[in-house]
Amino acid sequence: MGSGYLILAGLIMLFSWLVSSRLKSKFEFYSKVYLQNGMSGAEIAEKMLADNGIRDVRVISTPGQLTDHYNPTDKTVNLSEAVYSNRSVAAAAVAAHECGHAVQHAIGYEWLTMRSKLVPIVSVASNYVQWILIAGILMVRSFPLLLFAGIIIFAATTLFSIITLPVEYDASNRALAWLENKRMLTQQEQAGVKDALKWAARTYVVAAIGSIATLLYYVSIYMGGRRN
Repeated sequence: MGSGYLILAGLIMLFSWLVSSRLKSKFEFYSKVYLQNGMSGAEIAEKMLADNGIRDVRVISTPGQLTDHYNPTDKTVNLSEAVYSNRSVAAAAVAAHECGHAVQHAIGYEWLTMRSKLVPIVSVASNYVQWILIAGILMVRSFPLLLFAGIIIFAATTLFSIITLPVEYDASNRALAWLENKRMLTQQEQAGVKDALKWAARTYVVAAIGSIATLLYYVSIYMGGRRN
């Protein structure tokens, strides 16, 4: 399975690069398409939170690019500097999407709750799992349990990637529904937001597929070592 995995890994890496490149070009394009309502990303976020009855979440600016996220611990929607002050279709897409996570948190969306519980485990696992797997592969014949332990730990990160899919898609769906129901955008702007969020979601799909393929590769090595 070694050569087969290398081919699969290469295809996944290629697809990931293509999706990432496409996503970057989409957001660069939509960052230059300005909203007719003249609202900034921060204003979009604040209105979406208010319309959903969420009063205890702050919208703040955070340094860097692609640093946008919702933090359930301190209840903040963190928008990158470009998104926070930008008045474009791209800014509206990102701001509304992150507020979609805030809405999930407010209503106790089960997939978000499951992902949040895995965050501490994945954070610790990501620091050590590669070293355990490498050592486990080297010692697969003499001490197969080490590789098995690495597989279990890596499986947690794979599960995290899988659970992330419904969380991200649901946040985008909530963003799109709110933007449409409140008639925040023109029909063309709404289509642009939908297009941008579609490509953003595909990056998570590629990540999940890659993680599953890698997990199966390690399992195959473990099974092979057990047979020898």
